[in-house]
Amino acid sequence: MSEHILSLMTFFPLLGMLIILMLPGGKGGLLKCTTLVITLITFVISLPLALDPVFKTSGAMHYTEFAPWISVGDYFQMNYSVGIDGISLWLVLLTTFIMPITVLSTWQAVDKNVKGFMALMLLLETAMLGAFISLDLFLFYIFWELMLIPMYFMIGIWGGANRIYAAVKFFIYTAVGSLLMLVAIIYLYYYAVNTGGVVNGFSVTDFYNLNLHPELQKWLFLAFAFSFAIKVPMFPVHTWLPDAHTEAPTAGSVILAAVMLKMGTYGYLRFAMPLFPDALQQFLPWLAALSVIGIVYGALVAMMQKDVKKLVAYSSVSHLGFVMLGLFALNNIGVSGAILQMVNHGISTGALFLIVGFIYERRHTRLISEFGGLSKQMPVFAVIFMIVTLSSIGLPALNGFVGEFMILLGAFESELRWFAVVATTGVVLSAVYMLWMYQRVMFGKLDNPKNQNLKDLSVREICIMLPLLVFIFWIGVYPNTFLEKMEPAVNQALSQISGEARAQTYIPVCTDAEQQGKCPHTYGVDAQGDADLHL
Repeated sequence: MSEHILSLMTFFPLLGMLIILMLPGGKGGLLKCTTLVITLITFVISLPLALDPVFKTSGAMHYTEFAPWISVGDYFQMNYSVGIDGISLWLVLLTTFIMPITVLSTWQAVDKNVKGFMALMLLLETAMLGAFISLDLFLFYIFWELMLIPMYFMIGIWGGANRIYAAVKFFIYTAVGSLLMLVAIIYLYYYAVNTGGVVNGFSVTDFYNLNLHPELQKWLFLAFAFSFAIKVPMFPVHTWLPDAHTEAPTAGSVILAAVMLKMGTYGYLRFAMPLFPDALQQFLPWLAALSVIGIVYGALVAMMQKDVKKLVAYSSVSHLGFVMLGLFALNNIGVSGAILQMVNHGISTGALFLIVGFIYERRHTRLISEFGGLSKQMPVFAVIFMIVTLSSIGLPALNGFVGEFMILLGAFESELRWFAVVATTGVVLSAVYMLWMYQRVMFGKLDNPKNQNLKDLSVREICIMLPLLVFIFWIGVYPNTFLEKMEPAVNQALSQISGEARAQTYIPVCTDAEQQGKCPHTYGVDAQGDADLHL
């Protein structure tokens, strides 16, 4: 069973979706309970991955599975190839951990077409897990695209007043970027086949060994980078996110923030950066600059928001700018901090969206001006809200501090020193907008009569928040639990990006010596080993 644990974990929610579709649509409680049990079982299936010590000693792929899938003569070969290392490990576990919590949050929030919503939740979980474990680029693309469908319908059917606009904008942005990546994947495959590169389908590990000419790398990298930048989202292709977050139901916002945005940052580290290292070096200053702009811009715009949910959405733009800066530091401490911050952001920002959902269910408004003095009516809520707020700010001993500190230290020790200096302003600004928002919502006079009879958190809502609080303190106090299992994989990824694991010559486009020089684009190496480019 352990040999197929990844497949079992990934497709069990899909099996659960079929069960949900067979249940009667009018039994909302039964549908929610069944979905909760399915997501809990999926989390239990994934737990042995976290306990396996092999990730501490090896950066290779583990729990690998391989099976031929689609073959069209000698022209197209796609395989079911999956596996995880220390980079994808915690993102997989974050997904299985957050899903039961998200299902619990729907108990009061989702009351129409419950069957459809629960089925989409389980389909989305399968798609997200599949993307994190895929080692075949085309398989990754299938799961990547599959994620769009359930989230599109979750926003468009169960969202707010402007849900159609937000859903269409979300779909168009991400679909356009995905199509560019698809073109690059297909070109990369046929390039490798035509040049005699040893390619086992769309295996990303085989593509790692290709040594593409920098000029070719540039265009392929741009296609991948643009697609992943939209998903992160990086400035200036971030505008779909605030609308999607604001209009999405609470469960949709939590999944989007906690997991789906990490697809972009993960895509950079797993695919764009190691596949095209020369192009990465060429664009690195520009990418780092966009990351820092996103940090400062997201924080400044968050300060101006009147809607608490939109404030949290813009804070995601800022915090994920830190993640990208850590990845571009290209050293162990920066990249490890970025991966840890992906997990931290999923926990802290997911918790913030849950908190916004709690007060929205009570007041049916998210305007900051409509609140004030809630700490007197909801003391338990006030304490939990304060802990999560401080976590998002990055208070020492809480999870946000560890990730941001490692990112800034890694960037400062790299060539991005001055970018790190500017990025520190984002830490200060995050304290400004988060504490200001908390003060206006939770303190002051309880003037609004609609706030005077609000009930404190229920037992169900406290149970939703407790697991998140545990990890907020756990990562903040002892982050080595998580760092030690990602370090070997991070070192291996950095080795791949630096070129240490690659061949030292470029693959020529034409393998027939008689055709050299006659090809429309030939990449080769001369007798002295100097790369030349013929156009």
